[in-house]
Amino acid sequence: MSSDEGAAVENGHSLLTSDDVYLFNEGNHFRLYEKLGAHVSTRNSRQGVHFAVWAPNAEHVGVMGTFNGWDKSAHPLRQRENSGIWEGFIAGLPPGTAYKYHVRSRFRAYQADKTDPFAFFNELSPQTASVVWDLSYTWDDQGWMEKRRQHNSLSAPLSIYEMHVGSWMRVPEEGDRPLTWREMAPRLIAYLHQMGFTHVEFLPIMEHPFYGSWGYQCLGYFSPTSRYGTPQDLMYLIDQLHQNDIGVILDWVPSHFPSDEHGLGYFDGTHLFEHEDTRKGFHPDWNSYIFNYGRNEVRSFLISSALFWFDKYHVDAFRVDAVASMLYLDYSRREGEWIPNEFGGRENLEAIALLQRFNIEVHQNYPDVLTVAEESTAWPQVSRPVYIGGLGFDMKWDMGWMHDTLAYMTQDPVHRSYHHNRLTFRMIYAFHENYVLPLSHDEVVHGKGALWQNMPGDEWQKNANLRLLLGYMYAQPGKKLLFMGTEFGQRQEWSHERSLDWHLLEQSGHRGIQRWLEDLNQFYRSHPAMHLRDFSSDGFAWIDCNDAPQSTLSWLRRGPGPGQEVVIVCNFTPVPRHNYRVGVPHEGVWRERLNSDARHYGGSNLGSLGELDATPVPQHGHPYSLNLLLPPLAIVLFSQGE
Repeated sequence: MSSDEGAAVENGHSLLTSDDVYLFNEGNHFRLYEKLGAHVSTRNSRQGVHFAVWAPNAEHVGVMGTFNGWDKSAHPLRQRENSGIWEGFIAGLPPGTAYKYHVRSRFRAYQADKTDPFAFFNELSPQTASVVWDLSYTWDDQGWMEKRRQHNSLSAPLSIYEMHVGSWMRVPEEGDRPLTWREMAPRLIAYLHQMGFTHVEFLPIMEHPFYGSWGYQCLGYFSPTSRYGTPQDLMYLIDQLHQNDIGVILDWVPSHFPSDEHGLGYFDGTHLFEHEDTRKGFHPDWNSYIFNYGRNEVRSFLISSALFWFDKYHVDAFRVDAVASMLYLDYSRREGEWIPNEFGGRENLEAIALLQRFNIEVHQNYPDVLTVAEESTAWPQVSRPVYIGGLGFDMKWDMGWMHDTLAYMTQDPVHRSYHHNRLTFRMIYAFHENYVLPLSHDEVVHGKGALWQNMPGDEWQKNANLRLLLGYMYAQPGKKLLFMGTEFGQRQEWSHERSLDWHLLEQSGHRGIQRWLEDLNQFYRSHPAMHLRDFSSDGFAWIDCNDAPQSTLSWLRRGPGPGQEVVIVCNFTPVPRHNYRVGVPHEGVWRERLNSDARHYGGSNLGSLGELDATPVPQHGHPYSLNLLLPPLAIVLFSQGE
């Protein structure tokens, strides 16, 4: 190092204590974002930036950026003993400074310019530099944070609006650009209030080089994408959502990461973050790297990422992507393309341990937040505590329900009687896990078309079928998740390159679907029977699940006490059912609370004219029954009381 370089990079001061280094190398440091990366700090009354990066197999690491003309050697960092960490302090650098690490490996003559793995902010894509950033922000969401536990309770109503930030709504007057975080705040809050959703879930908003990956090819595990504004702009959006009693869920991707040279892959000339053996370290489905879950420092990195978003951004839940791909060593691999575990099995023991530790740390540090697994197999106890052998998630997506339900609903009604078990099978396993029922983005992409488009029949029947599908989802046990656009019958397949087709709301049929969803959410949230016992079998009972010839289903959702039940009846055919008798547990008046065939929603306005008296005619094992006019392609809900 020359005397000039020694003056430029000062190594006598460090944010890292010896305990930090020890815990990091041990795999038990879960606040690494406070120590590694670029941190604005003051030394000897001089403001500057402390840099620290993990590159144990490098022979040189230097900071290059706008401040030194991107000179790869002008500001070298120094190794921190045997920790693998390189660090140093550069005075005079203000927030907003763009930088990268130039890493030269001691192996294979490899060198590359790398984005900071712990960067808080990055340049706007396609530029790839990191940006020095101060995350200071004054939050005004204390009211929400104090009562978050009740909003996130497993017995509370959870109605989740899943959305892709860049294509929810755009500004056509300005080149069809997406809304910024701050522009989105008032519009999104007003819309979520109108529709009655309790939470919003963002497809991954961590920085990603390829916009077309929707965020699932992530490289910025501590950095929100700069496409929509600054970190403080995102904090403002979350703050405003919280002040309006709306929870925020982030999609998190610890399963894989892209191979872009400026990213995590081959970081110091070795497979540092990923497995070296491609049978464990490369994902055949997504052409991306798989984290080395057994490496201590990688465990510290990933769990630090999770805690970071709960800490700095006040998020309320994580949806963890592609958990199944983490659990199985043979996921999407043929014989001979995978390595068994030490016991000869196909379970990825290191990934299992990582997921369990992730859930332990999240819930110990933030006991009022939720973790949700997208897990598509029958892996046992995904949403059960770690201490009894579970993975420790609070909830799991019910992919089986989604596939079976859509397979049924896309059938012409004349054939539905032959597929009746698609609807009834779920109740065999419905309470084995804590389930979220998803009608997600995955069902409206890759040539699948929009859900409205896949409903059978003419336009009227498509509208009716979609209303029936949405009502059926809300009446089933489990929390609810709906991808944007489905709530008003988006007609074309979702594309990340354009806005939703909001103009469809000018048509009465689509406005009717939206009104139906508004009223569904209101009823779901205001009636305890619809959510209180979502994860307990005593909150559900079939009335009649065997009427396959007429393609009808009826069941009870039970509230906290007698007289609080909700009776649900579905007719999956376009044929009205006159004098259709349904057993009920109590005498007295039963009021028709919701009817998806009402004129208000675009239906034919058939039904039970508001209320019915239960008569002492036993039916379906109950002492009383209701004699219904069951509308076509419709769901009706009845309850007693006001």
